[in-house]
Amino acid sequence: MSNLFMALAIICVFWGIASSMVIVSFLSNHGIKINWILLRLFLPKYVDQYRKLKLEETGKPGYWYYSFVVSMISALVLAIIGLLFRI
Repeated sequence: MSNLFMALAIICVFWGIASSMVIVSFLSNHGIKINWILLRLFLPKYVDQYRKLKLEETGKPGYWYYSFVVSMISALVLAIIGLLFRI
Protein backbone atom coordinates (compact mmCIF):
# COMPACT_ATOMS: atom_id res chain seq x y z
CA MET A 1 0.00 0.00 0.00
CA SER A 2 2.83 2.40 0.78
CA ASN A 3 4.31 1.84 -2.67
CA LEU A 4 1.09 3.12 -4.23
CA PHE A 5 1.22 6.35 -2.24
CA MET A 6 4.91 6.82 -2.99
CA ALA A 7 4.29 6.30 -6.71
CA LEU A 8 1.47 8.84 -6.64
CA ALA A 9 3.75 11.27 -4.79
CA ILE A 10 6.42 10.87 -7.48
CA ILE A 11 3.83 11.51 -10.19
CA CYS A 12 2.77 14.68 -8.37
CA VAL A 13 6.39 15.82 -8.15
CA PHE A 14 6.86 15.32 -11.89
CA TRP A 15 3.67 17.30 -12.53
CA GLY A 16 5.00 20.07 -10.28
CA ILE A 17 8.28 20.10 -12.20
CA ALA A 18 6.39 20.40 -15.49
CA SER A 19 4.30 23.24 -14.04
CA SER A 20 7.41 25.07 -12.86
CA MET A 21 8.98 24.71 -16.30
CA VAL A 22 5.92 26.33 -17.88
CA ILE A 23 5.96 29.12 -15.27
CA VAL A 24 9.66 29.85 -15.86
CA SER A 25 9.13 29.82 -19.62
CA PHE A 26 6.22 32.25 -19.29
CA LEU A 27 8.31 34.62 -17.17
CA SER A 28 11.23 34.39 -19.55
CA ASN A 29 8.97 35.27 -22.49
CA HIS A 30 7.70 38.29 -20.57
CA GLY A 31 11.21 39.69 -20.12
CA ILE A 32 11.97 38.59 -16.59
CA LYS A 33 15.56 37.39 -16.20
CA ILE A 34 15.82 33.83 -14.92
CA ASN A 35 18.82 32.70 -12.90
CA TRP A 36 19.25 29.21 -14.35
CA ILE A 37 22.09 28.25 -12.02
CA LEU A 38 20.09 28.91 -8.84
CA LEU A 39 16.70 28.01 -10.29
CA ARG A 40 15.77 25.63 -7.48
CA LEU A 41 16.54 28.30 -4.90
CA PHE A 42 14.57 31.05 -6.65
CA LEU A 43 11.61 28.92 -7.79
CA PRO A 44 9.24 30.16 -5.04
CA LYS A 45 10.06 33.73 -6.06
CA TYR A 46 9.35 32.94 -9.73
CA VAL A 47 6.05 31.27 -8.85
CA ASP A 48 5.04 34.38 -6.91
CA GLN A 49 6.09 36.63 -9.82
CA TYR A 50 4.00 34.49 -12.17
CA ARG A 51 0.99 34.80 -9.86
CA LYS A 52 1.36 38.59 -9.63
CA LEU A 53 1.84 38.97 -13.38
CA LYS A 54 -1.22 36.85 -14.18
CA LEU A 55 -3.27 38.75 -11.58
CA GLU A 56 -2.40 42.01 -13.34
CA GLU A 57 -3.21 40.59 -16.78
CA THR A 58 -6.35 38.56 -16.15
CA GLY A 59 -7.40 39.16 -12.55
CA LYS A 60 -6.78 35.48 -11.70
CA PRO A 61 -3.59 33.78 -10.47
CA GLY A 62 -3.40 31.47 -13.48
CA TYR A 63 -3.76 27.76 -14.09
CA TRP A 64 -0.07 26.89 -13.72
CA TYR A 65 0.14 28.58 -10.33
CA TYR A 66 -2.63 26.38 -8.97
CA SER A 67 -1.18 23.37 -10.76
CA PHE A 68 2.22 23.87 -9.13
CA VAL A 69 0.90 24.52 -5.63
CA VAL A 70 -1.63 21.67 -5.63
CA SER A 71 0.84 19.16 -7.07
CA MET A 72 3.55 19.98 -4.54
CA ILE A 73 1.17 19.89 -1.57
CA SER A 74 -0.29 16.61 -2.86
CA ALA A 75 3.19 15.14 -3.25
CA LEU A 76 4.04 16.07 0.33
CA VAL A 77 0.83 14.63 1.76
CA LEU A 78 1.06 11.42 -0.28
CA ALA A 79 4.70 10.90 0.68
CA ILE A 80 3.86 11.32 4.37
CA ILE A 81 0.99 8.85 4.07
CA GLY A 82 3.26 6.42 2.22
CA LEU A 83 5.88 6.70 4.95
CA LEU A 84 3.28 6.21 7.67
CA PHE A 85 2.04 3.01 6.01
CA ARG A 86 5.61 1.76 5.85
CA ILE A 87 5.97 1.90 9.65
